[in-house]
Amino acid sequence: MTTQAKRPLIGVFDSGFGGLTVLRELLHHLPGADFLYLGDTAHLPYGSKSQAAITRYTRAAIRELVSRGAELVVIACNTASALALPSLQDNAPVPLVGVVGPGADAAAAIVPPGSTVLVLATEGTCNSHAYAEACAARGLQAVEKPCPLFVPLVEEGWTDGPITEQIADVYLKEALAAALHPPLAIVLGCTHYPLLRPLLQREIAKLDDNIPIVDSAEATARHTATLLPSAAVPESSGATPATGEPTLVPTAAVHSDAEPHLHFLATDAAAKFQRFAPRFLGREIPTVELITLED
Repeated sequence: MTTQAKRPLIGVFDSGFGGLTVLRELLHHLPGADFLYLGDTAHLPYGSKSQAAITRYTRAAIRELVSRGAELVVIACNTASALALPSLQDNAPVPLVGVVGPGADAAAAIVPPGSTVLVLATEGTCNSHAYAEACAARGLQAVEKPCPLFVPLVEEGWTDGPITEQIADVYLKEALAAALHPPLAIVLGCTHYPLLRPLLQREIAKLDDNIPIVDSAEATARHTATLLPSAAVPESSGATPATGEPTLVPTAAVHSDAEPHLHFLATDAAAKFQRFAPRFLGREIPTVELITLED
């Protein structure tokens, strides 16, 4: 009789709802894992907060997720990945995965060294220059373009239509005009932006050739799958992380026909979180547990 391996529990943390796009990709790439998602809705948006505050909130969220059994935590927030992750990585009780590095890795994998890439992100992420630094470390030049109206448009459900098209057209034209060399890839540096991907692809095609779009949410899920190969889809199983990090579950595969167990936590506005979730996650969620994070 074969004993089925225990399913790993992955914690996913975001300042609010946007990280659900990362969770959606994780569900696709890691069908053998269970997930615990924490949205710090009491403190959003993180972009207007100080680095010290963001680090404090992120540390508290990691502590909460680990106390509930998370064996790895995905920081599914670009602002927290940029401003908090570097100082928390070394002393974290479990491995931490951010979204900036995997996004830059994915861009470097599809363009020649020395290429220019365009990063669309929030003001906070652009001001941190985390993507520019990550791209530079991989031999790429990054043009960072703040797109502050994209998040409220996505949260209003306006992911298509004339108004969103006009705003996207303005942002893309400004970004292309600011680039010294034509970008060969576009990185979505905010977890809300994958919902705009079809529209952005159409708008890009009007302005230039069909520049490929890198979804940092998908790139993060693929990277996480390399750390947990036993829980990953077959094509990810046995892969070696580009960073040289050890895999966490080098045991027998844990795939089964069972649906992943999902549990959702929020620090405020649980009803709103539950209402917004299907837009980002692509599925209804039954309940959201309201919690308080202890600093």
